[in-house]
Amino acid sequence: FSDAFVADNDPDDFEAYLNAAFSKSKLNEALLNPHSSFYFVYKGNDLVGYLKLNVNEAQSDLKGEDSIELERIYVVQEFQGKGIGKEMLMYAKRLAAKTTKAFLWLGVWERNKGAIKFYEQNGFSKFGMHPYYVGKDKQMDWLMRFDLINFNEE
Repeated sequence: FSDAFVADNDPDDFEAYLNAAFSKSKLNEALLNPHSSFYFVYKGNDLVGYLKLNVNEAQSDLKGEDSIELERIYVVQEFQGKGIGKEMLMYAKRLAAKTTKAFLWLGVWERNKGAIKFYEQNGFSKFGMHPYYVGKDKQMDWLMRFDLINFNEE
């Protein structure tokens, strides 16, 4: 997260967000939540990316039983552009398709044009917006969805 967004945010707001969202207690809580699942990608012994899926009440916005949230998907900057993110996204789609959920959804910062394009190229479409706070800074995220009905691997 830090690699992707530190340069585009106020340093004080960004630090406040990191301290709240990625504190040890917050991470432990997320790891122990039975409605959240984490998946890690390694190259050798190096962690190069991870993703987090949420269902039911663990979802950050939509709480419906027909959806699964891709809350986080990150690749370490030096490994971006190597197809890792695309493989991770396909893995998330496969996992989601094995459930009885109708769609996979995510939130992406409206100013993150590269990520929006990436998700659109991978079958996601915009369906709404919601606020996302980085410290005291109210930002807007596009909500994007991928329909799992009739999903087959491209």
